[in-house]
Amino acid sequence: MRQIIIDELSPMERDNIDSYLKRSTLPGPLPDLYWLELPAALLAEAQQEHPEHGPFRLAVELCERSVRFELLVRSHANLHCSCIAHATPAQRQFILDFIDAMVAEELIRA
Repeated sequence: MRQIIIDELSPMERDNIDSYLKRSTLPGPLPDLYWLELPAALLAEAQQEHPEHGPFRLAVELCERSVRFELLVRSHANLHCSCIAHATPAQRQFILDFIDAMVAEELIRA
């Protein structure tokens, strides 16, 4: 799986990230799993062609000492379709910008 990981988090950093994710993302189906929804302007061509499969999201998993941002764009409505794909360069930049804002706002030093 392609992902971006921030590890070696202190307990306080983990709590700060948890708070940030609760304010900035959607809750996932399991504890400590969140969905980062992609803006419509960043959808790839296959995703734009399948609006009924949206919204399109990326999974964020908060672990005890790390946070993982998957680089697989998932469909909310369909598990097997060509619109589910690895993040495009623009989508990866969106994720990196989200991470940079989170790290700066929550004073993450890990």
